[in-house]
Amino acid sequence: MYPYIHDNVRRILKEIPPEVSIVAAAKTRTHDEIMAAVEAGIQRIGENYIQEAATAYDAIGGCVKWHFIGHLQLNKVKKAVEIFDLIETVDSLELAEVIDRQAAVSNKIMPVLIEVNIGRETQKNGVMPEALSELAEAIDTLPNLQLRGLMTMGPYVPAEQLRPYFAETRRLFDQMQQAKLVRTDIRYLSMGMSDSYRVAIEEGANLVRLGTAIFGPRR
Repeated sequence: MYPYIHDNVRRILKEIPPEVSIVAAAKTRTHDEIMAAVEAGIQRIGENYIQEAATAYDAIGGCVKWHFIGHLQLNKVKKAVEIFDLIETVDSLELAEVIDRQAAVSNKIMPVLIEVNIGRETQKNGVMPEALSELAEAIDTLPNLQLRGLMTMGPYVPAEQLRPYFAETRRLFDQMQQAKLVRTDIRYLSMGMSDSYRVAIEEGANLVRLGTAIFGPRR
């Protein structure tokens, strides 16, 4: 039904290194489009909004891993913990603590990434780089969270101009791997989208969030 989605996924899977995973950014996409991507080989779906995610999850289920990649509001945490296998956008201790409490209620250890505002942009979410270590250490003490790595967006600039931002995020990622944190398992570096994933991979990303590259332009 969607041969171009199948072709896009197959092409990208052949192009990227085997250690890199694609998170198909499914915002506004239909369930049929998402399933076409899954049938082509996508194993991780990224959602920005809880309500969209809930309906997609009901239609598609647990045959894939579900990543939350949008800004998570505190009043949506309960549903997020129920649906998602990884929350990529933790950017404050307050949010981390709410997720931790809800995960405890759900008897779940919730894997999370810290979102870093690597461009220091006031209009964007994410923790500032200088505050990263403190937040990571605090998350490490929360019994129902497991810190798995970092995520960043980067400024809206051409892909090659993102290289220094991605490189700095990789440096912070390496620094976190070397830190003596007890409960962490730092393995995921989520950087790069449809227009920048090649540069992101060159700078160390092993999760890339692709929407347009898979599904085509949004209608």
